[in-house]
Amino acid sequence: MQLVSPALPVGAYAYSQGLEYAVERGWVHDMNSAVDWLGEVLNHSVGGLDLPVLLRLLKAWRQGDWQAVQDWNDTLQAARETRELLLEDVQMGEALLRLLVSLELPSAQRWPQQKSISFATGFAMAAHHFDINDDDALSGFAWSWLENQVAAAIKLVPFGQTDGQRLLMTLMPCIETTVAEACVREDHDIGAGLPGLAVVSMQHETQYSRLFRS
Repeated sequence: MQLVSPALPVGAYAYSQGLEYAVERGWVHDMNSAVDWLGEVLNHSVGGLDLPVLLRLLKAWRQGDWQAVQDWNDTLQAARETRELLLEDVQMGEALLRLLVSLELPSAQRWPQQKSISFATGFAMAAHHFDINDDDALSGFAWSWLENQVAAAIKLVPFGQTDGQRLLMTLMPCIETTVAEACVREDHDIGAGLPGLAVVSMQHETQYSRLFRS
């Protein structure tokens, strides 16, 4: 619960993953369109890329296979479709790594200083250290992502707090389905191809007025 808490100081609240530009374009403008957008990103981006890689990172940490950890970390960063999405991943990963170093996790203290770390890599490191099982780790990771995106939607669409809770309740069942699918995804089938997400992420970098980091 501590690892997936909004109070975890990794800066997740500062990012909208392109949602801000999707709202400006009118692609997301009400409850139904928010459910569609976030549900698709959860299923095809988080579920297609982050969660299956997180599962493999958990296995690599358990086995003490540093080469596999490095390889999957590199794969995750190479799969980011825009510079903005890559910077978000790395900046959150480095913030989590600093926290884990401060908490004296041995694996965090051994991480090479010159090597950028993805958020999922650090998350798997912490989950392994605290003996969190795979299902809880993947579900928690997905929940944390969804909670941050709903918080962004409340500011952007805008929704009221009650609408935000309705949005969470509507999308929560998708987490279980997405995690189950991620657990059976083969290596060759890992990846995210969401042209709309890539477009709004690129456009967000030059959006005239922004609440969220680009």
